[in-house]
Amino acid sequence: MDQIIKYFPELSQRQREQFAAMVPLYEDWNSKINLISRKDMDNFVEHHVLHSLAIAKVQPFKSMAEVLDVGTGGGFPGIPLAIMFPDARFYLIDSIGKKIKVVQDVIEKLDLKNCRAEQIRAEQVVGDFDFIVSRAVTALPEFVGWVRGKVSKTNYHKLRNGILYLKGGDLEEELRPLKRHPRIYEISDFFEEEFFETKKVIYLPMC
Repeated sequence: MDQIIKYFPELSQRQREQFAAMVPLYEDWNSKINLISRKDMDNFVEHHVLHSLAIAKVQPFKSMAEVLDVGTGGGFPGIPLAIMFPDARFYLIDSIGKKIKVVQDVIEKLDLKNCRAEQIRAEQVVGDFDFIVSRAVTALPEFVGWVRGKVSKTNYHKLRNGILYLKGGDLEEELRPLKRHPRIYEISDFFEEEFFETKKVIYLPMC
């Protein structure tokens, strides 16, 4: 918890308890279905929770914001963001049923009333969202194709509605086909751990 509180000292007691409770929940599930590698599990807070929360540094979500997490896997970045922003609403999706089963159990155990999870493909989702978040599920141009038409045209955040995408490495070639110019935020500007040196939040406005 020290790593999270270091960067987010304003957390309420309930939020601190929810973040702390994540570790044993994922340790238990990981012993059953090998959701996260052993190395990543040893660095769970840094590699998964804090990494997810880099999005919170780029764009805090306002009350009643609608956020879609595509390809959530074990619940990242959606679950940490749902804890961080209890008044926003999060819809976590993945096409793999066993992963969604884990996410649904974690949501229930953490008593996250603002969060739901479903096994469904992004193309099948109906609705408008202020932001669509994800963590490196595919090349960004392909991802844009999955979620086109699902972004609300009504803006009330500092950033215009769009995609907030977690990815690392050299992205110049990958981003070249995009029609809109993305903004790249270096996560190392927010967090000092070595793990984040090559990690980025890519923001792509969609309306």
